[in-house]
Amino acid sequence: MVNMKAPAAILLSVLILSAQEDLPRRSDITVTTKVVIAPTTVTDNDGRFVNGLQVGDFVLTDNDRPQRITADIVFQPISMVVAVQANSQVEGLLPKIQKIGPAVSALVTGDSGEVAVMCFDHRVQTLQEFTSDPTKLDAAFKKLKPGSSSSVLNDATMQAINLLKNRPQNRRRILMLISETRDVAGSIRPREVLHSAQFANVLIYSVNIGHLLSSLTKSAPYTRPQAIPAEARHSPTGGVMTPTEMSQTYDTGNFIPAFVEIFKGVKGIFIDNPSELYTKFTGGREYSFGTQKGLDKALTDIGEELHSQYLLSYTPDNIIEGGFHNIAVRVKGRSNVKVRTRPGYWIAGGSQ
Repeated sequence: MVNMKAPAAILLSVLILSAQEDLPRRSDITVTTKVVIAPTTVTDNDGRFVNGLQVGDFVLTDNDRPQRITADIVFQPISMVVAVQANSQVEGLLPKIQKIGPAVSALVTGDSGEVAVMCFDHRVQTLQEFTSDPTKLDAAFKKLKPGSSSSVLNDATMQAINLLKNRPQNRRRILMLISETRDVAGSIRPREVLHSAQFANVLIYSVNIGHLLSSLTKSAPYTRPQAIPAEARHSPTGGVMTPTEMSQTYDTGNFIPAFVEIFKGVKGIFIDNPSELYTKFTGGREYSFGTQKGLDKALTDIGEELHSQYLLSYTPDNIIEGGFHNIAVRVKGRSNVKVRTRPGYWIAGGSQ
C-alpha cells in the first residue's frame, strides 16, 4: 500500500537515498544508490486527479529496465526553505511577496510542516530558521527589503540545500525559489547544485519573476518603449511565460543531453536559466507571477502537488551502469491518464 492522495497537477520527482551524507568536494563523485523514491502525481486528460491506484497499477523503468516497485506508506512531514530574491531589480514586487507568510504555512506545509526563509542579492541571508509558527513566518517575509543589483541564485540554492540536508531523513525536503531565473555574479556552478540536490533528496519548485516584469517594476529612469508591439514579440529569456508557453516548454526529455553534459563537466556550457534546470532535474515545477493573485495561485498549486503524490520507491537492479539513468512511469491499462516524471538521476563511475 502507498499513501495515495491526488489533487491538482502532474508531478513525478525522483529522490536519491544515498548512504553518503555529505557531498564530497571532488568533481568525480561515486555513489552507491540503494533506493530511489519517486513521488508521482497522476491526472486524467481533463486534469482531474486519479485516486485509489495501488503499487501494482504502476510500471516503472530505469534505463528501460522494469523495476520492482515498493511503497512508503509512512506520512512524511515537510521541511521547506523559501528563498526570495530581494535586490533592486524586484523592488516593486517585494510588497506582494511580503504577504505570503500565512499562505505558505496554511497551503504548503500543513500543521506538521516547518519553513525557513532566506533572501539573497549579492549575499545570502537567513531571515528565519525552521519554524512551524505562522506568526514568525509572517514576520520573516515582512523583513524583505531590496538590496544590491546582484542576484546569486546558484549560491542561494546551494545554501538552501545545505539547510535542508540537515533535517531528519523522515522529512520531505522542499525548496521554493521566488526569483528571476538567472544568476548574476554567483560563485557556485549549476553542476555543484545538481549534485547537492540529488544527494540531499531536495525537490525544487520555482515561482519565477520575469526579467521584463522586474525591470518594469523597479525604481529606474523611464525608458523608451520598443517599436514592436508586445503581441508580436517572443517572450524574452527570463520573461514571464503564459501557461501555454510553460506547458509547451516543459519537456524534461529535451533536457537530458544538457544534464549529461553538465555532469560530465563538458567545458563551455552556458546556463542562462539555472532555475529551470533545477526544477526539471529534481522533478519540481515552474510557475510565474506578476500579480498578487498569480502568486497566491502558484502557492496553492504547489501545496496541492506536495500533498497529492503517490510515493513509489525501488532499488535499481542496474546500479553498475554509470551515467544518467532515465526514469519513466506509466499506469497499466490507462492510456487516458498523464504522469509527469522527472527524467532521471546521475551516477558517476561505471560505464558511461
